[in-house]
Amino acid sequence: MRDQQTRNIFRTSKLEEADGPGLNPTANRTMGEIIAARFSRRGFLKGSMAVTAISATVSPIALLSATDAQAQTSASAFDFPEVTAGVDADHHVAQGYDADVLLRWGDKVFADAPDFDPLNQSEAAQERQFGYNNDFVGFIPLDGADDRGLLVVNHEYTNEHLMFPGIVTIKDGEIEVSEADETRVNIEMAAHGGTIIEIRRVDGKWQPVLDGALNRRITGKTPMELTGPAAGHARLQTVADPTGRQVLGTINNCAGGVTPWGTYIMAEENIHGYFTGTLPEGHAEAANYDRLGIPESTYAWGNFHNRFDVSKDPNEANRFGWIVEVDVMDPASTPKKRTALGRFKHEGAESVVAKDGRVVFYLGDDERFDYVYKFVTAGTYNPDDRAANMDLLDEGTLYVARFHDDGRVEWLPLVHGEGPLTAENGFASQADVLIETRRAADLLEATPMDRPEDIQPNPVTGRAYVMLTNNTRREEANAANPRVDNAFGHIIEIIEQDGDFTATEGTWEILVKCGDPSIAEVGATFSTETTANGWFGMPDNAAIDTDGRLWVSTDGNSMSDTGRTDGLWAVDTEGTARGTSRLFYRVPVGGELCGPCITADMTTFFVAVQHPADGGDDWEGHGRPSYYEDLSTRWPDFDDAMPVRPSVVAITKQGGGRIG
Repeated sequence: MRDQQTRNIFRTSKLEEADGPGLNPTANRTMGEIIAARFSRRGFLKGSMAVTAISATVSPIALLSATDAQAQTSASAFDFPEVTAGVDADHHVAQGYDADVLLRWGDKVFADAPDFDPLNQSEAAQERQFGYNNDFVGFIPLDGADDRGLLVVNHEYTNEHLMFPGIVTIKDGEIEVSEADETRVNIEMAAHGGTIIEIRRVDGKWQPVLDGALNRRITGKTPMELTGPAAGHARLQTVADPTGRQVLGTINNCAGGVTPWGTYIMAEENIHGYFTGTLPEGHAEAANYDRLGIPESTYAWGNFHNRFDVSKDPNEANRFGWIVEVDVMDPASTPKKRTALGRFKHEGAESVVAKDGRVVFYLGDDERFDYVYKFVTAGTYNPDDRAANMDLLDEGTLYVARFHDDGRVEWLPLVHGEGPLTAENGFASQADVLIETRRAADLLEATPMDRPEDIQPNPVTGRAYVMLTNNTRREEANAANPRVDNAFGHIIEIIEQDGDFTATEGTWEILVKCGDPSIAEVGATFSTETTANGWFGMPDNAAIDTDGRLWVSTDGNSMSDTGRTDGLWAVDTEGTARGTSRLFYRVPVGGELCGPCITADMTTFFVAVQHPADGGDDWEGHGRPSYYEDLSTRWPDFDDAMPVRPSVVAITKQGGGRIG
């Protein structure tokens, strides 16, 4: 969520906040209804708010008095000194740690790249510089070293009002944003995509290696290959590509992943905002595009590139909304859009090797009232032969989750010919099922969720953690969701049967229900050991460290909504400390905390600070809409000649050692 004025003025802020009504037309029971039914059946619900009933799902400690709880919570897996929650222009990390800016928007990715000049930006320069709005961060060691590797970073989208000088004007007291021209559009396209860059640790500090042989920028124009069951299908064919197998670029790459075989996964999320125009009357893709909100016209790319205008190139939008795999060890390789993993608004694709060697990817569809998925490869992972794994993502089974009242979760296969996924319902082949994954999941009566974002499997416990950011369009309250607007979200823990990630059944619990636990009406369920600094709202990305501990980053906290910025919280999942949260790092005003990626030796946390200064209306330190000439923060440079710059930050312990 962004501040109210900002979200009403600036186009790209509204797109990222995803504050629409939800596009699911079904009457499938929502997660809120299922939660209410489940705990009503248990006989827990006795009062109108039923706060203690929900707390029972968090941990036994949540039912104890604060005094009793304090006596039993010495088992927390974390011992760092907590950061004080709040809002200001800078970032803050726990005492005893350093938070060093590693890469900023516009920094060189190659030794011969031009220096960043915000007043004279160009497409050619941006193609060789670090892109905008860094989201997913991954680290791939080189030659097994702890102090050398490839940093892979998604560049989700651009904020024109923070990025370009002179485009925001005030006329008669009203803020106006000028329409984009072709030059600006091409810079935006170059600022999207991803960055692959070698980094090394020297004297305890990380630094980019600009002459790294594997360094690469991926943009909205990078040639890519469509692979898997939908590749070549008529619905993916265009005038420019009659094969249906070649596409230019990737867009709105939100979270992602790194595979066990060391490739980089980019997840295409809010693709609808890049398309303009109107489909021809009666076009066969009309229902498909409506289900995804296409076109939405946030970006003006279709004014200068016909492929983003659905009236001129009706099939192009079907070539986006996929999972992209990049071979980082070959900078000349063609990235592949793996259609077997389905097409929707992908938040991420974190993976785990199952007991039988197959690889399981968990996938969230980031929309109000949409679904949780997982993909199980047909083949098995070979740790001794990287080449043998390179096409594992082209064959497998995609599942969607149905959550039951009794605490079971059922994984429903999205397979052509099974159940309602037949030609009679518009699915002539598996390609159709994958192109219209959402509609297929609708027919299977999957459970609509409150914006499923990142999903993290824990390889040690056989559990997975689902970040549900919010759903402010909930129209009916229920005992387990006592707010009409689920503004703060929650985290669900999935326990796969027998700890087997390939299982088609398991159970589910609520780990925490987010928001301020001191306000009874909110119904938050953090443990009583969670301090006033430790609670959070709007969980988004997450990470599981080598010790199996959960770290959660957020998107949507602000002065008006929670009295704090976004940040990174450590959350206990085991024992009497379960449901305890503490704040480790917080971002500047208007920012979102993405990434988070901890190295295998647990000595470095890489985090991404996205869109800092996109807000500040409600913060007394600024108190007005923020744009290039009048920013709520100039982090990280704090230089009047420089705009605010989204950045990747490396967090390390002072003097060295493990984090947390």
